[in-house]
Amino acid sequence: MSDIKSLFVTRLYHAALTEHGTPVDQAELEASCWSIAEDDEAGQQWCEDNGYPGYTSYASLTDLGWRFPVFEALIKVLDAHVAAFAKELAFDLDGKELKLEDIWINILPEGGIHTSHIHPHSVISGTTYVALPDGSASIKYEDPRLPMMMAAPGRTKDAPDDLRAFFYAKPAVGDVLLWESWLRHEVPMNMAEDDRISVSFNYSWG
Repeated sequence: MSDIKSLFVTRLYHAALTEHGTPVDQAELEASCWSIAEDDEAGQQWCEDNGYPGYTSYASLTDLGWRFPVFEALIKVLDAHVAAFAKELAFDLDGKELKLEDIWINILPEGGIHTSHIHPHSVISGTTYVALPDGSASIKYEDPRLPMMMAAPGRTKDAPDDLRAFFYAKPAVGDVLLWESWLRHEVPMNMAEDDRISVSFNYSWG
């Protein structure tokens, strides 16, 4: 009898925020994202200078949990989700915790994309979803072994998710996705007329 194992597995965590901790008020979270975006002149300027479509607070604000109580509440819930994912990954944290390193807002307008990237120097990265109008993009993950598959044939159309070169996750508002920070990912073009709003974050160790 053949023995076929799945080795070096890449985990993707997908859950509702409500699965761990007190529910976060999504309407308040969306209103706070817009309020911050409208007031953050440094972030607006960074987006303009770097050709970033829409708005991100990534390069301008590091204290969202202090600015708005809803972000403080969100961070507490995210801490619980990240702890659960770290347990699933069998991380030996040597008595230390994974701690929030960065958290930022993304507002992606119609036609906007976020090109393929990783999150260096972090352990776990993730996104929670605030507004996903019909037609807005999913998030696309890439098999980290892809550069080594120089002579490999393509996969069949009915290949299972864990054998595909790319995977498209389709979250809902109020969901959270977590992955190890080395996993390459991107947001394809937003085809919706309305803005796609998310909050992304990194956790580090040590």
